[in-house]
Amino acid sequence: MQTLKLTTVGNSVGLILSKELLAKLRCGKGDLLYVVETPNGIELTPYDPEFARQMDMAEDLMREERDVLKTLAE
Repeated sequence: MQTLKLTTVGNSVGLILSKELLAKLRCGKGDLLYVVETPNGIELTPYDPEFARQMDMAEDLMREERDVLKTLAE
């Protein structure tokens, strides 16, 4: 288990992430992290869950309409 420290940044509060944690998240200074509420608590992720949901929907549509898309591509 790792603890994170909250610190003052101007008039806001910031969270300090270790280099090791940033490497595991595959992100760095300036990147966006998404805060997702799950049944197990709060999750920080570099992946946009809304974008992932939209991509899943697009993949389902492409799979279902494969013949139509093939015809359009020709």
